Amino acid sequence: MSQYKRLWIALCVVVVASFSVLGFFGHRAISDAPPIPAEVVTTDGRVLFDGETIRDGQNVWQSVGGQQVGSVFGHGAYVAPDWTADWLHREAVFTLDAWARAEGARDLAALPVERQDALRARLRREMRANTYDPATDRLTVSPVRAAAVEELTAHYADVFKAGRSEYAIPPGALSDAAKARQMGAFFFWTSWVASTNRPGAEISYTQNWPHEPLVGNTVTGDSIIWSIISVILLIAGTGALVWYFASQKKEEAHGEVPLNDPLLGLQITPSQRATFKYFFVVAALILVQIGLGIVAAHYGVEGHGFYGFPLAEYLPYSVVRTWHTQIGLFWIATSWLATGLFIAPAVSGYEPRYQKLGVNALFAAVLLVVVGSLGGEWLGIKQFLGQYWFWFGAQGYEYVDLGRFWQILLFVGLCFWLLLMWRALAPALKVKDESRSLLVLFTISAIAIPLFYGAGLMYGQRSHIVRVEYWRWWVVHLWVEGFFEVFATVVIAFLFTRLRLLSVVTATKATLFSTIIFLSGGIIGTFHHLYFTGMPNSVLALGATFSALEIVPLVLIGFEAWENLRLARAKAWMASYKWPLYFFVAVAFWNFVGAGIFGFLINPPVALYYMQGLNLTPLHGHTALFGVYGMLGIGLMLFSLRALGQGRQWKEWPVKYAFWTINGGLALMALLSLLPIGLLQTWAAIEHGTWFARSAEFMQTNLMSNLRWMRAFGDSIFALGALLLGYFVLGLVTGTSYTKAEPVRVVEPEFTAMPRGEVAATAAD
Repeated sequence: MSQYKRLWIALCVVVVASFSVLGFFGHRAISDAPPIPAEVVTTDGRVLFDGETIRDGQNVWQSVGGQQVGSVFGHGAYVAPDWTADWLHREAVFTLDAWARAEGARDLAALPVERQDALRARLRREMRANTYDPATDRLTVSPVRAAAVEELTAHYADVFKAGRSEYAIPPGALSDAAKARQMGAFFFWTSWVASTNRPGAEISYTQNWPHEPLVGNTVTGDSIIWSIISVILLIAGTGALVWYFASQKKEEAHGEVPLNDPLLGLQITPSQRATFKYFFVVAALILVQIGLGIVAAHYGVEGHGFYGFPLAEYLPYSVVRTWHTQIGLFWIATSWLATGLFIAPAVSGYEPRYQKLGVNALFAAVLLVVVGSLGGEWLGIKQFLGQYWFWFGAQGYEYVDLGRFWQILLFVGLCFWLLLMWRALAPALKVKDESRSLLVLFTISAIAIPLFYGAGLMYGQRSHIVRVEYWRWWVVHLWVEGFFEVFATVVIAFLFTRLRLLSVVTATKATLFSTIIFLSGGIIGTFHHLYFTGMPNSVLALGATFSALEIVPLVLIGFEAWENLRLARAKAWMASYKWPLYFFVAVAFWNFVGAGIFGFLINPPVALYYMQGLNLTPLHGHTALFGVYGMLGIGLMLFSLRALGQGRQWKEWPVKYAFWTINGGLALMALLSLLPIGLLQTWAAIEHGTWFARSAEFMQTNLMSNLRWMRAFGDSIFALGALLLGYFVLGLVTGTSYTKAEPVRVVEPEFTAMPRGEVAATAAD
């Protein structure tokens, strides 16, 4: 490891320093979170509700779907309104009209312009004044705002009881009047947080988000300045990386490429063969997720039905979207975990006793979590679980929706997976050869997978939403987008070195360097998700600065794509790995487009101020989550299945057409629908306010409806690709995906563990 000493030191410094910053400022942000008052009272002493009502309301909102039915602070689904922005605008309009009626006019518009301006100025003063008293733990509001609370609580109670087709909320989503009142208290509190100045500041707790001119919520100077700094850092970091890359001595990436496939002689172990069923489940879940995505998108135009069928009675939008996002994480993670279980014995040359039993037990646990959590989410959102909704239903937070019981069970399963990985890798870690650094990085990234998923257990049922958002993004950003990517990068490096297409030295240096570059911006860059969720200025500054650096390494992504294409054509035998490698090329493409272009589009604070909660976010989400991590999961799956096939020839046409239709459908979905809708919504948010960009008045216009229908074209092509992929994987079971159908083996060969060197020598022979 001595030749990599400087790289290891740099990696340790980056990780320790970055997590120190993330932890320190995260603790400060949670400590300085907007207060939940013990009581909300009027100036004449009447108590409207207490703090427990607000907390109960947060739980009610979670139990009916939470971030999967509308959004709060801009985080969540996109068909229903953002409840923070919607309440804020409605309260402002109600207050202005009430004051106008007190002056004898019908409403604000009936007053002379001078009086309208005077009342708007009065509204801004009243809404922005922080009337929370920390000494008494009371929030005081005027009688007219108290009347607005009563009016709007009744309005939202009716929305959830009677349903709204334009919001995809079915009748009876919430019929309990007491719970509706609690949820109204929570919506009021979020709008108070969004419009009330922090003590000693002239901006709200949410950095003046959402854009609402009526109450003086406009983009802040800090958002503009840090956006400019982020662009400068992006340019400077890009230049520095290109200069460094150009200054390095070019080394041959590999020696002589083997004349024959080195994996043909690989002895497949029982535990490796047992991973096949994981990939079959991955293919099935891809189909289910895409089908749910089509239904969720259709609810945006038909509301309660699916081409006339009243589907919302059985599968409301909140359930469909919960399943869609959750299954996406399930199948991507399952693919990567299965690849890890497959690759571990190959890199160590060691098969522990009972490893196959462990792989099968883990598979059963994965199925239990998937089926149990999806069923629980349906029962919870349909209000069948009562007080146990948080534990067995849906938590209501995007990407970590599954109930706490299922969440704990998944965490235990990931720890068990780590144990299986460790058992297979431990003997190899004792061998001090040129592969050890890569193996150590592989082990560290494997340890990080259960560790960072465990961050989702750092909040409880009644935790402050700022605390929840902080830890939730540890899971989404650091678990999914962070260390899983490091893990996958190391796995690919091992695959290429196993095929002897890359030397171990080259692969190790490249992997360590890319990990350092990625994590130097990626860890602290977690804060860019938290600009407007009740966090202080420091979070905005750090998020803008370091998330810009996340984009820097993507400028060299073309080299990665070209290298993969070159490897695919290196020797004739590489043709059998063509399509797994092509999916890795797609990863590079979507990394640049989805994570790079579309990611930076919404990344600077001044941009996200207007775009948060609009369709440019799912534009980035689809092209980055599926485009990068989904394509990577498919590529790893195909690579493992190719090795498991032991040289049998594939019928490649299903994979070929699956590759082009999946990628083409994703591009059409983005360009024909999500991008134009998001840009038009951004225009609406700038001109009229965030509430309008999410309103039924704007989203149900003919133009917006037609753009949503345009998505059907890309979705259909995308779904066709998924069907072809599923057909191909099924054919590997039945034998129809091979050029010459052979009986599927039911008796697995005995495996005798050998030292790593002997296995490598056998493979080379």
